[in-house]
Amino acid sequence: MNGRFDNRVAFITGGSRGIGKSIAETFAKEGAKIAIIDINEEALAEVRSEFQEKGIDILAIQANVVKTDEVEAAMEQVIAGYGSLDILVNNAGIIRDNLLFKMSDSDWDQVIDVHLKGAFNTTRAAQKHMVQQKYGRIINISSTSALGNPGQANYSTVKAGLQGLTKTLAKELGKFGITTNAVAPGFIETDMTKATAARMGVPFEDFLKGAASRIPVGRTGMPDDIANAVAFFADEKSSFVNGQVLYVAGGPTN
Repeated sequence: MNGRFDNRVAFITGGSRGIGKSIAETFAKEGAKIAIIDINEEALAEVRSEFQEKGIDILAIQANVVKTDEVEAAMEQVIAGYGSLDILVNNAGIIRDNLLFKMSDSDWDQVIDVHLKGAFNTTRAAQKHMVQQKYGRIINISSTSALGNPGQANYSTVKAGLQGLTKTLAKELGKFGITTNAVAPGFIETDMTKATAARMGVPFEDFLKGAASRIPVGRTGMPDDIANAVAFFADEKSSFVNGQVLYVAGGPTN
């Protein structure tokens, strides 16, 4: 049985855990060759071992998305190893939550750098290969926080910024057979939401119950929910879907 991503190469940032890892596995199950970059070498070693046990070919590279030279070197390594670069998922992210009056320069700068400069670095490096081959799929991971969320002035700003980047790239790159879209998750069960619960001093199970009670479908999201949406945008058949933001949140977001 052929997969819809046979002979495609997917490059995923922050791919060692949570949503990024689920995206990588979803693509792999449908035939793609997988490359991930992450700053965490220990997490990379774990995902590399786990995927190998499942028979999944994966190229796991330690690189910091904020550093242009590291991103470009990783991209060249992937193209040298796999022969092309077809799908880019900008997923790498961090949180440094705080109310504005408590937010430090570092809290702001780190979040801005990882999300926005990181996406800029990877997309700029990837697009030259995609333009040459006249094909590409770029998917940015935004968030419902782009609509505003107390305690996340930095995170909300970058997630809204990624939506602006998405729409601009859709207009710049569409003529080259490259589409750019964004997936904006709502509440997803990840290490990041566990960290938020810990910061608030709330047991994670209680945090999940509280979140689920506010979601129309009556449950919190899982990484696979986001991976499925990303796969839709990455599909070759989605070539007329460009510059869109898909909120995956279990209900309306307004």
